[in-house]
Amino acid sequence: MARSVDVVVLGAGPGGYVCAIRLGQAGLKTLVIEREFLGGVCLNVGCIPSKALIHASKVYRKALDGAAIGIVAKDLTVDMAAMQAWKTGVTTKLSQGIGGLFKGNKVEHVIGTGKLAGPGKVEIALADGSVEVVETKSVVLATGSRPIQIPGFPFDNLQILDSTGALALSEIPGALAVIGGGVIGMEMADVYARLGSKVTVIEALDRILPTFDPDLARPVTMKQAKLGVKHLVATKALRQELTADGKIAIDLETTDKKGTTQSRLEVDKVLVSVGRRPSSHGIGLETVGITPDARGFVPVDRQMKTSAPGVYAIGDLVPGPMLAHKASKEGEIAAEVIAGHAAAFDSVCIPSVVYTDPEIATVGPMLFELEAQGRKIKVGKFQFAALGRAISSNATDGFARVVADADDGTILAVHIVGAEASELIAQSGLALEMSATAEDLALTIHAHPTMAEALAEAAHIVTGHPLHAMPTPAR
Repeated sequence: MARSVDVVVLGAGPGGYVCAIRLGQAGLKTLVIEREFLGGVCLNVGCIPSKALIHASKVYRKALDGAAIGIVAKDLTVDMAAMQAWKTGVTTKLSQGIGGLFKGNKVEHVIGTGKLAGPGKVEIALADGSVEVVETKSVVLATGSRPIQIPGFPFDNLQILDSTGALALSEIPGALAVIGGGVIGMEMADVYARLGSKVTVIEALDRILPTFDPDLARPVTMKQAKLGVKHLVATKALRQELTADGKIAIDLETTDKKGTTQSRLEVDKVLVSVGRRPSSHGIGLETVGITPDARGFVPVDRQMKTSAPGVYAIGDLVPGPMLAHKASKEGEIAAEVIAGHAAAFDSVCIPSVVYTDPEIATVGPMLFELEAQGRKIKVGKFQFAALGRAISSNATDGFARVVADADDGTILAVHIVGAEASELIAQSGLALEMSATAEDLALTIHAHPTMAEALAEAAHIVTGHPLHAMPTPAR
């Protein structure tokens, strides 16, 4: 007889495992099916290992540059094998932690490939070659996403790398090409440039990090340029071939005001990071009448319900930014709805972070988006170069910006580029969720000396009463 459970969760990434824990806490008999490892892409070959390498490469670079603050390090070397082992230890510990949480919340999990097999049925292909059918009242699809592959650059993760391959290199490449100047591409460019690679970023659009305001990307590109990174914008990678000496030769096409020019770049490795697409193929959507949209996303409502009764979808599989914290929130909502509680996705903002040096973190729309909407705004911008904690920490790159409605002062967006931006953005998200005004933020006492004071200073500029900036009108 087929096994019977209350809920099957397909995928144990940051959306799926959080959903399963909530379901277990609600007393529902829950089975999680994960193809590879608990924590999914984010924990094992994405968010967490990339941050481990980012941290390690920053430590190395700070040691190299320590003479400016009186720390002189000699004969520094990078042991890539040890760095990779440390990174793997981090991911292993966290993955095992999820297993412990499952056990503590009475959630069962199985390693295998699951797919829908009709209403109320899920089929599992197990590692031993056997197939099991599970009967269930509800299914949560949390199958995530996969890297987009471009023509002429097939992934082999030896020389043509996807993000997973870029995180597993046993040696530092002498020369690395990064195709795609988005978040993943710029983070990995940072890592390997700090470790000593000669990095070239190739971006088809006319600027790096094109989803952000240009002034947010500028401190990042300037710092990378100091590390020797070249940024080729309005440039397409047409094709590649292996040279006689084992290099990869990439044919490039650049279009600017002067016209179109051709060039060739030789490197040791190529990272293709042009985005990700939802993993909606091969999970049996057709067996329950679900049709993905043209980009492969599964349409859902605010309760994460699909068009099929009893089937929910979350995370990278559904429209919206492909971010782990969005997936986790959606997982919580799906679990609450399945458990019979009133819940819906009703967030004012979703934080966005780029873990470059300096970091970029934002909530709310970009300036160019607000201007396109015709919104009347006031903007307060405070440079970290004028902040005591930033100066004493040798971290003066960047700024904090508070954007408010021109009429009532309600905060519409906060943009930060600088050290610790990923941590500083949290209070800004709370401000947007609570419809706080720039005056509310300015009146909040911030500890001194801290990087967070930059937000209060920016808010003071919006209100027209700057304390540590010259009294110029807010834009």
